[in-house]
Amino acid sequence: MKKQVFAGPLKGLAVIDKLVHEPARLLILGYLAAVDSADFVFLLTQCNLSRGNLSSHMTKLDAAGYVHVEKIFVDKIPRTVYRLTHAGRKAFKAYLAQMNRVLKQIDKI
Repeated sequence: MKKQVFAGPLKGLAVIDKLVHEPARLLILGYLAAVDSADFVFLLTQCNLSRGNLSSHMTKLDAAGYVHVEKIFVDKIPRTVYRLTHAGRKAFKAYLAQMNRVLKQIDKI
């Protein structure tokens, strides 16, 4: 497989966190950055993903240490709650900062 080479104003894309950059995960992280915590159903509705798709993305974010997963019961009904970890918030902010730098470079063209 040929390695992508970025040049000029796009070279900043080479260091983008690919885990965060995936559109569904970026959306999920954006919602979690805006709230203290969110349950599975809230994220499912807001992100317009299937249950399996959301679950798959949350597994990847959890494995990376970007989200904390808590399984609780509310009135005997299971509920999965997610919170952005310090590492997740840091990764999200770093992603936004890097994308802003890239966009500013492109804007100069």
